[in-house]
Amino acid sequence: MTAGIRKIRVDDAPLYLDNYDHIRHVLRNLDLLIERRVLLFRLHLKTMQKAAASHPMYISHDEVDWLLSRSEPPAVHSAELERIDRELELIRERSNARAAESAGRGIFLALPQLAYLFGLSPFELLTVVICLAPELDRKYDKLYAYLQDDMTRKKPSVDLVLDLLCRTEPERWQARILFSAQSPLFRAGILQKNDDSQSPSGSSGLSQFLKLDSHILSYLLGNNSIDGRLANYVKFLPPLSPQDDVHVDPSIKEQLLQFSRQHFSKENLLRKQMVLHFQGPYGVGKREFAQGICGELNCPLLVLDMELLPPDDACRDEIIELTFREGLLHQAAIFLANADVAFKEGDKGSTLKKKLSQVTGEYGWLTFLAGEKPLPYKGVFEEAVFQSVELPVPEVPVRKSAWENALKQLCKMPDASWAHQLASQFRMTPGQIRDAAEFAGMRHARVNPQQSVALPDLFRACRIQSNQKLNEMALKIEPRYNWDDLVLPENNIVQLKEICCQVKHRYLVFGDWGFGQKMSHGKGLSVLFSGPSGTGKTMGAEVIAHELRLDLYKIDLSGVVSKYIGETEKNLSRVFQEAETSNAVLFFDEADALFGKRTEVSDAHDRYANIETSYLLQKMEEYEGVVILATNLRDNMDEAFTRRIRFILEFPFPDEASRSRIWRKHFPKETPVSDQIDYNSLAKKFQISGGNIKNIVLNAAFLAAENGGIIGMEQLLHCTKREFEKMGKLWTEKELYKSPGQ
Repeated sequence: MTAGIRKIRVDDAPLYLDNYDHIRHVLRNLDLLIERRVLLFRLHLKTMQKAAASHPMYISHDEVDWLLSRSEPPAVHSAELERIDRELELIRERSNARAAESAGRGIFLALPQLAYLFGLSPFELLTVVICLAPELDRKYDKLYAYLQDDMTRKKPSVDLVLDLLCRTEPERWQARILFSAQSPLFRAGILQKNDDSQSPSGSSGLSQFLKLDSHILSYLLGNNSIDGRLANYVKFLPPLSPQDDVHVDPSIKEQLLQFSRQHFSKENLLRKQMVLHFQGPYGVGKREFAQGICGELNCPLLVLDMELLPPDDACRDEIIELTFREGLLHQAAIFLANADVAFKEGDKGSTLKKKLSQVTGEYGWLTFLAGEKPLPYKGVFEEAVFQSVELPVPEVPVRKSAWENALKQLCKMPDASWAHQLASQFRMTPGQIRDAAEFAGMRHARVNPQQSVALPDLFRACRIQSNQKLNEMALKIEPRYNWDDLVLPENNIVQLKEICCQVKHRYLVFGDWGFGQKMSHGKGLSVLFSGPSGTGKTMGAEVIAHELRLDLYKIDLSGVVSKYIGETEKNLSRVFQEAETSNAVLFFDEADALFGKRTEVSDAHDRYANIETSYLLQKMEEYEGVVILATNLRDNMDEAFTRRIRFILEFPFPDEASRSRIWRKHFPKETPVSDQIDYNSLAKKFQISGGNIKNIVLNAAFLAAENGGIIGMEQLLHCTKREFEKMGKLWTEKELYKSPGQ
């Protein structure tokens, strides 16, 4: 045994106590390798005595002669080398046995796990150990400098690794491929190469230093934290078990959970990587569902938001590679949120798609893609088992469960009926439900902290959380009228209440009673209001929205109908698409202009007009919300529309008694009104609609505010004259000054 190198004894313990115990044992193996190399190195120095005594800044004649002679070490040292080789073999066998026993006892050993995850050979794993040693003990700096005959070369080089691990020149040559850029060590970023700053540019790759990645170093030392380079991009989530917070359609949930269990079962020896694509709107539960599957597989979830990736391609690719490597290190599934950005058209989307295909194939054992659009996955994940699953807005039972969870966090003792009312009334995703409950709680704490959250607060929050993009193409009307404000025949009032009942009990009929199974479409509620202008059609729509506590959107036809072919269909498609998530009542005023009769085809314009009409019929059939159409001329409506409309209400021109009630109802309680106003006389003399009466009363209020502060007959008659002039009706001066009661 060479002086200065201590003798190594094999530990007789049956297993490793922990990860550090294993690392200590591995370093003993490294010490033996170094001892072996030292013997050969000193032989070289003995052979090169002149060179060793020479100044190290030039190459001597003797060294050149030795290099050309290809001399092998003298046989007199073979016994010492054989002793070390026997010890190396013994410690290797014992180490493998102890590692296997430790793994069977559930003791985590980082080095064997690293080799397993990345498919490292024993040679590659020893290379990692050689680079790990100086990070743990400064003695290896001096040993490496000694073996490299240069005090500035304290880090292991490619040449040093080959010297330590290879016995012959052919072995060295064969091992060089393990240091290429495509080898597992460097492709996975476990090791990095650094050029020797003391060597001139263009020097041999053998002189390159090897450095262990800082995060791999942390992993080998048992640090389970996420790579610091991913801090702004990745979230580490635990699995969900039990799956109470996974509010997804039960049939979809059970089917996919069963599929995942079977795919990753021990019996499935041929299992491949699996990629699951979840498609659905915001808040539908894509991430929670992925956590639920991770709960079944007992693994964590790493979430990467694709929209947060840096714009620079190199930085973006590094984040993606590190994320998937992190998933492999922690045996975590990868969840790519907003994955739609990777499948956009263009060069950037194409390169990102290729990168995902590459890293998924190399490191991804279970990958989730989450987006709102269908995924063109052809040619991307061909080596993996791919499943695309649409997650729609859940039905009432799942929404009710989500509301119950949200209300438990919000109220100490929520009303048992609230969850069912809210779930039936608002078609919202679990994420929107959670956001609505949080919004209601925060707003109530700010506005009225002394009282508990009430049901109206939750209704308000639901309307706010619903999709607001409809504002871009429709006018939002704040419903303020109620049943007392309507002046209509009793049968019309009954019909309007029947409409509200159909909305309130929609799920009971279509769900619990099974009518939904008999209908593939047409589950929405379409209503036609017809009648002259000003007879209360808009007010009726407001009363329905107010009763149902939904927003009311009046569609601006001028922004929908286009003279350009195909544009009207696109605009209508956007309207109905946004309405699906708006939880609002759609109100098409003067709908006969849009939903008019289809004509006989006499030219190209007629043909495209009929195509538009057919498209509208299709969208009406597909839409499951509430649509109210208002028209002044019912005869102009296409019969195909009226056949598909659930309710048709005729708003008649008000008779004298109705007009008298309308006059009275238009005055708020706070308004200063003269006792001399004769409502019956106004109703008898002026045959006008409620809309006209509304204008007259409002104008009279402003006139009274200017001239005395009380609304009387004089102001009303004056404003009635103005309304008649606006309508183009005949007005005589004597009617203006008739006294009340005459």
